[in-house]
This record gives sequence, structure tokens and C-alpha cells, in this order.
Amino acid sequence: MAPRANWKGFLRLSLVTCPVALYPATSESEKVSFNQLNRQTGHRIKYVRVDADTGEDVPNEDIVKGYELDKGQYIEVTKEELEEIALESTRTIEIDEFVNKSDIDPRYLIRPYYLRPDGKIGHDAFAVIRETIREMEKVAIGRIVLTNREHIIALEPMDKGLVGTLLRYPYEVRSEREYFDEIQDVRVTKDMLDLAKHIVNQKAGTFDPEKFEDQYETALIELINQKRAGKPIVPKERPRGENVVDLMEALRRSVGGAAAETATPKKAAKKPRKAAAGQKEMLMPIAGKKQAKETATKKPSARQQRKSA
Repeated sequence: MAPRANWKGFLRLSLVTCPVALYPATSESEKVSFNQLNRQTGHRIKYVRVDADTGEDVPNEDIVKGYELDKGQYIEVTKEELEEIALESTRTIEIDEFVNKSDIDPRYLIRPYYLRPDGKIGHDAFAVIRETIREMEKVAIGRIVLTNREHIIALEPMDKGLVGTLLRYPYEVRSEREYFDEIQDVRVTKDMLDLAKHIVNQKAGTFDPEKFEDQYETALIELINQKRAGKPIVPKERPRGENVVDLMEALRRSVGGAAAETATPKKAAKKPRKAAAGQKEMLMPIAGKKQAKETATKKPSARQQRKSA
């Protein structure tokens, strides 16, 4: 079953309009997550909303937004006032223009969403908009309001639906000059480039996300399992960086190393498993958020709960 929509409204291209729903295209719910505990008691830490001066709890209905003018001076803004300035993009994604995908600087990309028709009507209009973008080989640029802020959104066809990627505004992107200005101007010789290109050609491939495994996530699961089993935790040796004295020699050795890797047949790499499936197959499985209710048949003792992880 698809997750709950983050936003519902209309997609409009000139006079062509259809109801649509926006869904998150990514999820981190299956990653290992930690709670903060009191080391002395093993109890979970709870955060409460309190008045910074009086220290008293503040109920939700008394909490308003405030913009700080000077230290300790705020202008209060109510929910009703924010609703009064609601933009059309709160309920409608208006396509403003079509651009080449190569025109979009990667620094402006935030996160992807799936866009599909909402309900049984409007599928024809949605298909017309989708196929027009596909045929023109363009990216549609519009605006949408999410979490009380207006965002730019770039729409591209994917299968029968659309992928919408939120984009940053120019004021949100830092200039590269403050970081790159101090980089020294170095002359790279043709010999060095030729060797480096040779290394690239030897390592050339096609991007397949299935080939990559979240090694840190795997290490976390291994660490937790070792602690649950009462095994000692032995720190792993960290890789050491070597000082490069002769750049040309390092490139030549790299070419030789890459060639050896290519010549030596390797065992077929195992496909990385999805987090949920991987956790089910572990010797001492960690219940994911979706599995917690199914696997937690017995409540652990207080002593077990207080084991630090």
C-alpha cells in the first residue's frame, strides 16, 4: 500500500487541469535509529516545551510563531495570519516554463516526490501533460507549497507518473568562490592526464545503485548484535592514508593496480539486501519499525533495557 500523500491539489498547464497527489519518493524508516537514554537509569529522555524564563510547561494552543527582530524582541505571527497570505501554489502546481534538464545545477536539487492522479477523474489531462513533457524532452518547472513554504518543483515523466524534485532558491545556495578561491593553480601535464584517463577507463562502468551497500548500516547492525550476544567489541583498524611523494609514480602504480584488478576474476558480488529483509535474516534480528509489533512477543527485563548500545 502506498504511503499517505504529503500534498493534494491540482496540476495545471495553461487551461488543462487535473487533481493530483504528491508522495515521498524516498524513505529512511528502515535505517537503524537510536533513542537518547539516561545512562544512570536506562530510561528514555523526554523533551518538553517550556517557557525559557519561567521554566513552566507551555500547552500547544499557547505556542505561536515569532520572528526575532533584536535580542529578546519578537514579532508574533498567528496561524490565521499565515493562512491569509496563502499562495495559489498552496493548492495548485502551476507549470510556469519548460527547461532542459542540463540547465538545472545539481546544487539546487533537494528531494524527489512521486506525482500521480488523485482519484478516478483527471487521468486523461494528467496523461496529456505527462506525454507532452516526455515528447518535448524537457523538465516542467512549477511551484508548490509544502510545510508552509513555497518551493520550486521540477517535473519529469517516469513510467505512468511524474517525478517532482524540489529545488532550492538562489539565496539558499552558497557561492563556490569562498571555498575555491584559495585553491592553488596547478599545471597538470599531459602525461599525468593520460595516466589518470587510463585509470578511469579501466574502472569505467554503469551506475547501478543495487551494487552499493550501506556499509555503516551493516556495521551498526553487527555492533548491536555483538552487544546483545555479550561479545566484546574490538575496534577495527582504520585505513591509513599514504603520503604521496611522487605523483607520477603514484599514477603509474595505480594503473598497474587497476589492471591487476581487471585481470583477476572476482567472485560475483552479493546483491545488497534491503534493510527490512536483511534484518529478518540476521542470526539475532533487530526488529525494524514495521516489524516491532510482530517480533516483540516478550517484554525485556529492566536489566536488559538498561544495557547501553
